[in-house]
Amino acid sequence: MSETLPESTQAPSNPPKSEKEWRLIEKLLMISLNEQRKARRWGIFFKILTFVYLFALFLIFAMRPGNAGMAIPGEPHTAIIEIEGVISAAEEASADNIVGALRKAFAEESAKAIILRINSPGGSPVQAGYIYDEIKRLRIKNPDKVLYAVISDLGASGAYYIAAAADEIYADKASLVGSIGVTASGFGFVDAIEKLGVERRIYTAGEHKSFLDPFLPQDAQETRLWQEVLDKTHQQFITQVEKGRGERLQSDSPLLFSGMVWNGEQALEMGLVDGLGSSSYVAREIVGHEDMVNYTVRPTPFEELVGRLGASIGKGFGQAVFGNPLQLH
Repeated sequence: MSETLPESTQAPSNPPKSEKEWRLIEKLLMISLNEQRKARRWGIFFKILTFVYLFALFLIFAMRPGNAGMAIPGEPHTAIIEIEGVISAAEEASADNIVGALRKAFAEESAKAIILRINSPGGSPVQAGYIYDEIKRLRIKNPDKVLYAVISDLGASGAYYIAAAADEIYADKASLVGSIGVTASGFGFVDAIEKLGVERRIYTAGEHKSFLDPFLPQDAQETRLWQEVLDKTHQQFITQVEKGRGERLQSDSPLLFSGMVWNGEQALEMGLVDGLGSSSYVAREIVGHEDMVNYTVRPTPFEELVGRLGASIGKGFGQAVFGNPLQLH
């Protein structure tokens, strides 16, 4: 039989805490509780601060006008329209925006002349063609109002296409001008998918419907046909430049329409521009109205922020896989 120890000799399973230990535990609990309360208060404070900040930004974005400036009737001025960045239907330098600004500037009696202030590498030949044609139409409709193109850093390809429709073109001596050519680019992934063991499946109706597919080998006939498209588009570009510049072009240069780019001084020698100067110089010395009003159509900052949030990733992926469409670059 097992012996049972006397009750007085058995060790208690949960020895009682001393008063000092209880006070220490109580103190630690109070400290922890206070820290939680402080953290909660600061959390609420920063949430309110963030909300106020975002709400203030929303008000600023919503209340600011989309256009940089509007004409003041009765006060003579020079109208400015900016062509900034890539010329594309999805960008600020779209035909809709630029044509809309041109129509307002030509219709405003107090706008004594118009300056297209250009800083662009080019872009869509379709968008550039729309703008070119509208400039020609508005100049015929308003023969007393002169339109100048002023190139700042860059006026190349599709941007120069547009500039060629102006009455006169000016640039800085170090501006980059010209690049009268056409390009289309993409990638080929044929070897990559073979190494990865990927089977390509594509279903089309039409012999050449998939000729730009980056996962298929190039075909000699399709390459030749695509080059014809580029050549004809290039010739259209050349024809419009020749119409716009006329006898001012030094067309005996074999490199004039080769896609090469020139600085402002070289462009002046070749007849691509009419003089050297900035937009303020043209307004002051050529037009005679130094006060300038910006007619450029721009989205509000809020519209710009919202519009760009969802577009960047998809656009970049699409260009990486399928290449760029036909471009005047």
